[in-house]
Amino acid sequence: MTSGPLAPGAEPSTAGKTLLLTSAATFMAFLDTTIVNVAFPALHEDFPKESVTDLTWVVTSYGILFAALLTPAGRFADVLGRRKLFLWSVALFSAASLACAVAPNVEMLIAARAVQGIGAAGMIPAALGLVLAETPAEKRAEAIGIWGAAGSMAAAAGPSLGGLLVSEIDWRAVFVLNIPIGLAVLLGALRLPERPVENSKLPDLLGTATVTLGIAGIVIGLTKGGDWGWDAVTTWAWIGAGVLLVAFSLLRSGKHPAPAVETGLWGTSMFAAANLTAFLLGAGLFVWFLSGPLYLTTIWGYSVLKAGLAVTPGAVLSAVAAIWVGRRLKPEQQRPVVIVAAAAFLALSIWAYTGLGSDREFLALWLPYGALGGAVLGAALTSVTTAASISVHPLKFATGTGMSTTARQFGGAVGVASMAAVFAAGDLSTPQPYLDAFLLAGIYIAASAVPGFWLFTKKSMAQIAETQRQIQAHMRAQAEAAAKAVAAASSADRS
Repeated sequence: MTSGPLAPGAEPSTAGKTLLLTSAATFMAFLDTTIVNVAFPALHEDFPKESVTDLTWVVTSYGILFAALLTPAGRFADVLGRRKLFLWSVALFSAASLACAVAPNVEMLIAARAVQGIGAAGMIPAALGLVLAETPAEKRAEAIGIWGAAGSMAAAAGPSLGGLLVSEIDWRAVFVLNIPIGLAVLLGALRLPERPVENSKLPDLLGTATVTLGIAGIVIGLTKGGDWGWDAVTTWAWIGAGVLLVAFSLLRSGKHPAPAVETGLWGTSMFAAANLTAFLLGAGLFVWFLSGPLYLTTIWGYSVLKAGLAVTPGAVLSAVAAIWVGRRLKPEQQRPVVIVAAAAFLALSIWAYTGLGSDREFLALWLPYGALGGAVLGAALTSVTTAASISVHPLKFATGTGMSTTARQFGGAVGVASMAAVFAAGDLSTPQPYLDAFLLAGIYIAASAVPGFWLFTKKSMAQIAETQRQIQAHMRAQAEAAAKAVAAASSADRS
């Protein structure tokens, strides 16, 4: 088995261990994007004086920091070292989880959740960067599938796992769960090797600050627009300020020697297409994940735990499909995956829109809709992640991952905002708004097929292959030069 360009001495056991540890960390990060939602009733019971609007910041504070910091975190991982940032991020996330579990009031809980979001943002790009650096080139697609399955499984399993913990123990158990997992990941990651990093200065701090604040402003405006009103000055002030800050950071990054955002990566057509595809998939994915449990609890009268269990088959098949695509299909064979998945999900959405209603039809309609929908989404997300990963230079693995994941999270914020608008226009005691949301998810996913046509093209794959050959030739030349230097030094000592 040959090794990848950044892991000339990597053992298979190291690659497997890295994949296990980073998948566990990824599971934690994405689990906390959904698992806390089901704790709302219990939180309101413990803090009865707090308004529902204030309590929503327990979710929002995490999501905002997570989305806003992914791109700069990827840059810092490639410059400072992926292992180093991964360790610090897991430690921060675990400590913040403990703070959430013991928070005496909502203010402390919101602050701790924000810190959790910071830790999660550091974990994700560093995690996939580690996986790609330690995995042989021919095994990377499979590794991406397994890594992606951990995130998909966590995001979809959040409601059922959260419902079980909240109903059987307490809402604080949702956060306690992270602590032993985080400690185990930390202990294991301490033994991972530190690979070469990009020979560059730290990213532009002003550019990093403005892109972070800009993304945060846009996400706040989109997330809270439903509460504040889409015609409210506050909503558009946040969105407008965020757009201006992001635009400033992008313009500055285009000229800065150590940019906060690697805008040059968008010059690669496949990476740019992968980012746009991830944005649209994220929008549909978030709408689907959030509207499903709401429909089951409100229209079918399911308990939170039962609704969570009802969406679990989709989570399981999403993970299975992600692993299958990564293991069975080479990157050059994955071009049709996103296009076929998008068409299939739209067909499923139309079927659900026309078939579902007030009557409980779990086996006849919901189970196949949820299970097959999860499968095609898992397959599509794996292909998009693979496209984004292989289209960047190995020294920029974490940067590319951070930018692609930011696109997906940002798409999720747009999707949730549009879903809120759909809900606001309807009567939530009837099935129609939820069916409209299912159709909206299908439209977003179907739209991802358009940029999906630019993934894994023959031209892009030929450029990637040529880059790999150049990297390997450069590494061989370096190894030969080092060997000659050692031989010369030994000869000099003997003389």
